[in-house]
Amino acid sequence: MLERADHPGWWQSVTGSLQPGETPAQAAVREVSEETGLDATAFTLEDCGYTNTYAIYDCFRHRYAPGTTHNTEHVFALELPLPMPVRLAQREHLAWRWLPWDEAAALCFSPSNAEAIRRLARERGWDTTPSVAE
Repeated sequence: MLERADHPGWWQSVTGSLQPGETPAQAAVREVSEETGLDATAFTLEDCGYTNTYAIYDCFRHRYAPGTTHNTEHVFALELPLPMPVRLAQREHLAWRWLPWDEAAALCFSPSNAEAIRRLARERGWDTTPSVAE
């Protein structure tokens, strides 16, 4: 989890934007490198096969074209063999933490980021909590 420099106390996983001509997978590799110093090509980077569309926080709307109110995020998972040291992008993040999935999801300021972590836990069988239907 990474703590945002522009909003101390707001934690998230790696995020970013597409550059012109870049695929979502290429952006994921680039953003992991920029934000953590890790080379995603040296590990298993999985396209989770879905996107989330969410309302852009007012404080971030200046980064988008006028009138843009929603963004679509492509969800990826990067599997590391063990927690590794991270080199932060100093202008973007203040701190980092490796956490169990449930603590990471609870720490996220972004509901879509938290749900992506929870969904990954369910799909990987890490979440053994019975659902309401069970």
